[in-house]
Amino acid sequence: MNTCIRPRPPAAPDPRTTYMRPLPADLVALDSRDGRALFTQALTAGTMEGYFKLAQQFHTQSDPAYCGLGSLVCALNALNIDPARVWKGPWRWFSEELLDCCKSLDDVRQFGLTLDEAGCLAECSGAAVAMHRPPTANVDAFRAHAQRAATGAEGPVLVVNYSRRALGQTGGGHFSPIGGYHVPTDKVLVLDTARFKYPPHWVPVDLLFDAMEDEDRDTGRPRGWLLIDKGA
Repeated sequence: MNTCIRPRPPAAPDPRTTYMRPLPADLVALDSRDGRALFTQALTAGTMEGYFKLAQQFHTQSDPAYCGLGSLVCALNALNIDPARVWKGPWRWFSEELLDCCKSLDDVRQFGLTLDEAGCLAECSGAAVAMHRPPTANVDAFRAHAQRAATGAEGPVLVVNYSRRALGQTGGGHFSPIGGYHVPTDKVLVLDTARFKYPPHWVPVDLLFDAMEDEDRDTGRPRGWLLIDKGA
């Protein structure tokens, strides 16, 4: 005779811990009805071409301070760049522990990455990198780069460094790749590498640009973005 075993009730969550955060009202979750509509329209318009390689290689950062490393892992693997270093077994593959040529992993865990350090890591991993910061690069330049990344199935990949606080989120500086661009509403799709905190979401370009104008206290300069492509 089959008997059913009553499952053990889940343990009460530790009140000192956190499970995700709600998105601010002006940011649109990708899996919401409106988020899916934006995705479908952008896909039809050809401004989601860069999404598929990124989605195929998307990586959740393995440490709260590893958003820069996690974003670079997404970008480098999406661009099919060979690290020429062994990951595990016989396989060459980018993972966060391989990104240690410009700053030690211990220092990244303690201090995070600046935009310049992230660009350095991408370059020494075999990528071609163009770094841009406000006010030298304006919002129209960012739109042009978002359009270029969104319409390129083989690259480049756009990685942004911005202030979470400026988007109404919790936390400080953050890195994430951009997965697409919805031109009619002027929104880009942020593929947040901290998936334990926020889901992928659509952000107005003007708002994201304002968040990149935030000063990084480690450098005394604004944040900005990296346009990453295959190296020569």
